[in-house]
Amino acid sequence: MSDPHSLTRAARLSVAPMMDWTDSLCRQFHRVISRNALLYTEMVTSAAIVHGPRARLLDFDAAEHPLALQIGGSDPVELAEAVRIAADWGYDEINLNCGCPSDRVQSGCFGAVLMKDPDLVARSVAAMIAASPVEVTVKCRIGVDDQEPETVLPAFLTMLRDTGVRRVTVHARKAWLQGLSPKDNREIPPLDYPLVQRMVSEFPDLSLSINGGIRTLDEAEAQLAAGLDGVMIGRAAYHEPMTVLGAADARIWGEGAERDPFEVAEAMRPVIAHHLEAGGRLHQITRHMLGLFHGRPGARGWRRVLSEGANRPGAGLSLYDEALAQLAIAV
Repeated sequence: MSDPHSLTRAARLSVAPMMDWTDSLCRQFHRVISRNALLYTEMVTSAAIVHGPRARLLDFDAAEHPLALQIGGSDPVELAEAVRIAADWGYDEINLNCGCPSDRVQSGCFGAVLMKDPDLVARSVAAMIAASPVEVTVKCRIGVDDQEPETVLPAFLTMLRDTGVRRVTVHARKAWLQGLSPKDNREIPPLDYPLVQRMVSEFPDLSLSINGGIRTLDEAEAQLAAGLDGVMIGRAAYHEPMTVLGAADARIWGEGAERDPFEVAEAMRPVIAHHLEAGGRLHQITRHMLGLFHGRPGARGWRRVLSEGANRPGAGLSLYDEALAQLAIAV
């Protein structure tokens, strides 16, 4: 899948990297729903990869492909070393985070603050590309703080293109590094879809995906129709996975029919069993599945049984069946 053309196809719809959410178990769940969507890891810092518990940070299940590793960092040498280490794990793509506005990211001088130092980004990306056997991509904002997006974004994209990047995901909001929390930075700065859409014609040699505020497949298809090469959806894909991913293979890639949530629940049974047999807890996987039956009769009972019971010692497939029974009772 590391063929760039296959990745560009997969990136027509991707699930955003989200800290504490898009772990391996979450991604296995999303892959059961969609065979095609490009999935991303949580952001992992280059320092953690170089100095930390590599297997715990980088291990994933082969079923998760196509899968991108998102790295945060600002030291070109360390980033290159992290990429070389990660190469042994066989990710399909390496993504540099230039969009996260959290305080922790700022103190480490990476994430959205990097948009203030395009020369450092250029050196970092060049080092990563030289070290990587697979495609290196970037996720960024349209600007930060008092920067003027109309000027900053095209200049940033020009720099990335000239450095060798061919695929970029743009969160269509500025990030305010002072005064707004990460949550506020996802909601308060106004979205500027037209600006990102204009970049498509200005950079025909780049594959551009758009991120930010997109909650439905209808909205995703509208962005694709406007010329974007891809759409990245975050929290909506997590909280309402069937609404976003359940029909994606059929509508975005023209493959198969819309998935049925009960079929997904059944397909997850061996995944859960394997996780439990390996010593994992039921809650670690079902916490990602609470939205599986969103909007259906019995969904509240499904969430209640799993939320209240899955973290108890010994909770297993019998509790999972009890949660599923709530949906049958409601019909």
